[in-house]
Amino acid sequence: MTTTATTIPLGDLHAGLADPLLDAMTFLNEVTERYPDALSFAPGRPYEGSFEPEDVHADLDTYLRHLREERGLSAGAVRTALFQYGPTKGIIADLVARTLANDEGLDVAPEALVLTVGAQEGMLLVLRALCATPEDVLLVSSPCYVGVTGAARLLDLATVPVPEGPAGGPDPEAVSAEARAVRAAGRRPRALNVVPDFANPSGTSMPPAARTGLLAVAAEEGLLVIEDNPYGFFSRQEGERPTLKALDGKRGQVVHLGSFAKTCFPGARLGYVVADQRVAAPDGRTTLLADELAKLKSMTTVNTPALSQAVIGGMLLRHGCRLRTANAPARAHYAANLAVLLRELERHFPAAERERLGVSWNEPEGGFFAVLRVPFTADGAAMERCAREHGVLWTPMAPFYPAGGGEHRLRLSISALDGRQIEEGVARLAAFVRAAAR
Repeated sequence: MTTTATTIPLGDLHAGLADPLLDAMTFLNEVTERYPDALSFAPGRPYEGSFEPEDVHADLDTYLRHLREERGLSAGAVRTALFQYGPTKGIIADLVARTLANDEGLDVAPEALVLTVGAQEGMLLVLRALCATPEDVLLVSSPCYVGVTGAARLLDLATVPVPEGPAGGPDPEAVSAEARAVRAAGRRPRALNVVPDFANPSGTSMPPAARTGLLAVAAEEGLLVIEDNPYGFFSRQEGERPTLKALDGKRGQVVHLGSFAKTCFPGARLGYVVADQRVAAPDGRTTLLADELAKLKSMTTVNTPALSQAVIGGMLLRHGCRLRTANAPARAHYAANLAVLLRELERHFPAAERERLGVSWNEPEGGFFAVLRVPFTADGAAMERCAREHGVLWTPMAPFYPAGGGEHRLRLSISALDGRQIEEGVARLAAFVRAAAR
């Protein structure tokens, strides 16, 4: 008897599965496999040079010793904490709270934290909790990180793009205009998502005055602000900018998403949400937003793996719950790489040639990404031609624009390369740009 597999028409699948950026990322992965020797400015993953497998064992031992000696748990309780499912909100909230106090000046109660399977799960939970009706709308920066728009699509949540302003981040006047337009259309502008530091994909950052202005506009329009902050430690200059959550104080306007992917290591898949807002139940009772997120999490991933939390907890303890200090070598590495990229772009495209070709780029103050404007359509076909003929890869920017745009821009990531590779990569890229501009 012959069995025929069922073919599901694409139109029968959830609309959230059809995403231009996901298609572009799939294509990029395929091109990377076809040209494994190409230098790649595409991936936004951390540099692996400082990763040591032995540290994982040391960090785990540090956390287990903390449970025994500092928290006084018995051998059986330690075994349960490590091997069992554990509380939905996580087992290292106290250590994360201490780290946020040391690194960001944030006074966060551990019970206001939810440990998540990466910041992406945190984003999904927050959007599901805050935007629960068809009338709710999420405002997003344009260009925008795919994780936000992807999560919104999975939840059938409408998004409205807000262009980045000249100062970096979503333009406050545009935020106000879009919120009012949404309201005039009979819908509710519920929240605004923003990456204030070295955003993916644009690399832009918001100066302190712009952060204050954005919070003021959001308050006027009744918007919650969802702050996504994976790159905040990686400035090229000394000094730090306050997070939106720190500027918000006790007003409860900002929900803060954090991740240990860039600051510790991505394989742990550990993120967190600071959700200290009070929410009202239909019966009049109030509870923390973190508790409501935990209820949603209990119906999806149940809990965040204790083993990942234990390793990251040990890493936090080993560094005195001060990740900003622990990440100083990584910050220096990324800052040096970004300086090399900008120097080499300047060297290969002197001012007269930039003007003739129509080439330009931004100069981020830190992080992993910069954006290059080119005189040709920077799409998948151009990217593959660049890999095949010049041995270098990059990421098209157009799919990051929810309402269209970015066709002549490409993203360059410096995080996974060393200085010499960046020098060679820019030389190859410059040759491709000149050839494609003819």
